[in-house]
Amino acid sequence: MEPLVVKENSDVGNALAPTSSSPKKKRRIDHADGSAGRACNRGGVGLNNTDGSGGSVGETRLDMALGNSNHQEIDEDLHSRQLAVYGRETMRRLFASNVLISGLQGLGVEIAKNIILAGVKSVTLHDEGVVELWDLSSNFVFSEDDVGKNRALASVQKLQELNNAVAVSTLTAKLTKGQLSGFQAVVFTDISFEKAIEFDDYCHSHQPPIAFIKADVRGLFGSVFCDFGPEFTVLDVDGEEPHTGIIASISNENPAFVSCVDDERVEFQDGDLVVFSEVEGMTELNDGNPRKVKNVKPYSFTIEEDTTSYGSYVKGGIVTQVKQPKVLHFKPLRQALKDPGDFLLSDFSKFDRPPLLHLAFQALDTFLSESGRFPVAGSEEDAQKLIAIAIDINESLGDARLEDVNPKLLRAFAFGAKAVLNPMAAMFGGIVGQEVVKACSGKFHPLFQFFYFDSVESLPMEPLDAIEFRPQNCRYDAQISVFGSTLQKKLEDAKLFVVGAGALGCEFLKNLALMGVSCGSQGKLTVTDDDVIEKSNLSRQFLFRDWNIGQAKSTVASTAAVSINPRLNIEALQNRVGPETENVFDDGFWENLTVVVNALDNVNARLYVDSRCVYFQKPLLESGTLGAKCNTQMVIPHLTENYGASRDPPEKQAPMCTVHSFPHNIDHCLTWARSEFEGLLEKTPAEVNAYLSNPAEYTNSMRSAGDAQARDTLGRVLECLEREKCDSFQDCLTWARLRFEDYFVNRVKQLIYTFPEDAATSTGAPFWSAPKRFPRPLQFSSSDASHLSFVAAAAILRAETFGIPTPDLVKNPKELAEAVDNVIVPDFEPKKDAKIVTDEKATTLSTASVDDAAVIDEMIGKLEQCRQSLSPEFRMKPIQFEKDDDTNYHMDMISGLANMRARNYSIPEVDKLKAKFIAGRIIPAIATSTAMATGLVCLELYKVLDGSHKLEDYRNTFANLALPLFSIAEPVPPKVINHRDQSWTVWDRWVVRGDPTLRELLGWLQEKGLNAYSISCGSSLLFNSMFPRHKERMERKVADLARDVAKVEILTYRRHLDVVVACEDDDDNDVDIPLVSVYFG
Repeated sequence: MEPLVVKENSDVGNALAPTSSSPKKKRRIDHADGSAGRACNRGGVGLNNTDGSGGSVGETRLDMALGNSNHQEIDEDLHSRQLAVYGRETMRRLFASNVLISGLQGLGVEIAKNIILAGVKSVTLHDEGVVELWDLSSNFVFSEDDVGKNRALASVQKLQELNNAVAVSTLTAKLTKGQLSGFQAVVFTDISFEKAIEFDDYCHSHQPPIAFIKADVRGLFGSVFCDFGPEFTVLDVDGEEPHTGIIASISNENPAFVSCVDDERVEFQDGDLVVFSEVEGMTELNDGNPRKVKNVKPYSFTIEEDTTSYGSYVKGGIVTQVKQPKVLHFKPLRQALKDPGDFLLSDFSKFDRPPLLHLAFQALDTFLSESGRFPVAGSEEDAQKLIAIAIDINESLGDARLEDVNPKLLRAFAFGAKAVLNPMAAMFGGIVGQEVVKACSGKFHPLFQFFYFDSVESLPMEPLDAIEFRPQNCRYDAQISVFGSTLQKKLEDAKLFVVGAGALGCEFLKNLALMGVSCGSQGKLTVTDDDVIEKSNLSRQFLFRDWNIGQAKSTVASTAAVSINPRLNIEALQNRVGPETENVFDDGFWENLTVVVNALDNVNARLYVDSRCVYFQKPLLESGTLGAKCNTQMVIPHLTENYGASRDPPEKQAPMCTVHSFPHNIDHCLTWARSEFEGLLEKTPAEVNAYLSNPAEYTNSMRSAGDAQARDTLGRVLECLEREKCDSFQDCLTWARLRFEDYFVNRVKQLIYTFPEDAATSTGAPFWSAPKRFPRPLQFSSSDASHLSFVAAAAILRAETFGIPTPDLVKNPKELAEAVDNVIVPDFEPKKDAKIVTDEKATTLSTASVDDAAVIDEMIGKLEQCRQSLSPEFRMKPIQFEKDDDTNYHMDMISGLANMRARNYSIPEVDKLKAKFIAGRIIPAIATSTAMATGLVCLELYKVLDGSHKLEDYRNTFANLALPLFSIAEPVPPKVINHRDQSWTVWDRWVVRGDPTLRELLGWLQEKGLNAYSISCGSSLLFNSMFPRHKERMERKVADLARDVAKVEILTYRRHLDVVVACEDDDDNDVDIPLVSVYFG
């Protein structure tokens, strides 16, 4: 696992619980002047706020100054995952941007796909060439029927389907500089340096400047160059939320020393700017002016300010990072070619590679201009010519020349120069797509300015004869020209298992179809996903369309993959992958596989698949995304550690008492709100139904439990059927209004009665010290829209649980307010003996009582009386939380609960979208990082299927497209255990055949110098040397012992069982040995 491995993927389709992404926006934002989205990035305007989901005042002012304030509605159901990454303001800028993409081979169409999914205003496709069979190796929109058609014209219809809100058009004639003036960003994927310099000079000097990107994929080599003009303002360099800290103390000295509570580490860095708020005593710091921090430690820092004359710090205070815009000065291509500056490094084992590739791409450009063609794959003559050109260019560099031009690498570069490979196009399509978003929005730091990458280690290990590269007049010829026909055959005959058909899964199926994987007579691709397509999937999971909503992901994705390559042999399943489906994915299924590709979105699912791959010794190609971040991990039998060998630390959970009584941030409020929602509207109605369905069994189980939890559960059921039962919508309004009073008035009054503002702890310290915030009760007002909105949402959902229709009065605020004001709210008196949990280690808020059993009996009696008054068919309707339907009032109630609670504690409130992100646990996701991850994985697939690569040839990757950062490194080898002359790793599984007896198994182990003292199967002990009676089992078959002693049900599809053996050596030292599989079939 690299510096940061993203295992919880956003956006990763999952057979255990996928998520997803693809196309079609219903609504868009139109602007009279498409250039406004671009112009907003000029001039270095200083902004303090980042582009969060709610936007920022500074950025809104910037838009308005440029006439770009025509903010129309964003379809948040559709764009929620992308909004979680970009925020509204970035989306609005994207929606105002016009983009040109020139060159519609594999790379161009991948870039187009990603920015169309992102939702720009328009995309113009330019290509003067025609489709060749060769193009089908990398372009997913072309079919064999398109051969001979203009590439742009052949692409436009399928790309338009990705998003009807983006105007997709074509240009098929030669481009002129003047045609570029209507675009905010232009991308060229198939252009000479001479022409590129001409176009870039125009874009660089244009007012406002036009972002110019030149990208090339040549075999296993790729390059990107960005020029966003002489002065480009990055509004948000990393996309991260501003860091905050809760202040514990501030000194009166120069410089002032600030300490923070040890609830969370301070994430500031030296030189960051911060602002203070809510500081009591030293109020001079609350002026909103940014201050620079220094000497940052985990829980403290200093500020460059003399506070000796300020008031003394009393308590409270929040310190918040101020994110500053950054101005970049790009050099034009003409200058940057000669003086490239620092290259963005990706693979630290190739630190000297970028300058060499900078030279190689220039040499290829010269070769093309002199020969009018690419070097021929396998042609030594062409390779030597390109090497000679590179040497000449290098010699002309004077002091900047390279000591070694690496002819071997240049030879590989020449051989594959004509080919656009799908995995490279997918990877660079993600990178360049993200650069276009940056150019149009100012969100994230641009690539500055050259990036080079190669995956030359993906080539077959054995040298290939020239005949291997010979074209076969088929759709894979481009790939064959790089890898040879032998590896192509291995690809076609491979048996793959893709687990998940969401965002990652869609990208993988597209890539695999184009590569020809499982397209041969022996090949088969199995994909499984138990999820169905939802509207929110359509902005990333590009194989799906809006008419597929509600259909099975795996089925739709498989059909789409076959349309890309009709030769694909694919089977779509709708099963989760887990212990419960081992009858579907049985031993024979796993043993028959060549490779497993994970496209999952949760760690538990990944761990299960990992365990199966270790067990059956199958390669596992793992990846995940989180917003602009992505990671890949190669799990190769006997070469690398497995996925489960290292884990991310568990996320820190807020103590229950903090969430329930002492919140100090909006996350605490939203966690509480969702818990209350589920308790009121899902769990309690479900308990009511469980009781009504079988009263005797239910009440008996409660009596048997007899604890505080059973008492509290029965109390809620009784409350629902007795005191709080609703028969009309007015009853529901009354219930909702009284809930408001209970949550935001009475509970707070009780809390501050029990713990007044001047309360002290047992040590004499102030009880209400940071991070605790002293709350104040609210005063309900029907004229407060947020108060009324909460009551309305709560009443509507309460009515739904009782099957009561919602009347029209909820649509009339005046009538609704009158109805709510008519509710009689009883007076509240705090209790002197109220128990409020303050122990941070407490796991329940229920407190046991000696009277619990008697109270339970009493409540059961009352429940029986209530039941007699109900009709026999009466049932409640539990409501399961659904975050992606903005018409169901779920998020209205949760955001209302959270914001009213935040208001109690003077915590900044959030809008419904931000509340949805947090309460709905939405994983930020965008198409670009997904595309990059799958491209990188498929580059590793070549190595796996070749079958002869070593550990140092494989690569794991962590990337953050926002920064941008690429960290590529060799995988970690597995831990080796040595014993005598033997060694083993997690990948080893010892197999004992012949249906052995217990004595034979012990003897088999003794031959290895191991003395077994314990053998278990499942949770049962089959043998332990300390138990004399176990010696009577010596002559029995191990399989029979498992059946009789461990009660193992050996299913018909199983031919073996696994036992765990505890051993020691002759010196009585314990030795960890692999799992032992005993075969009896």
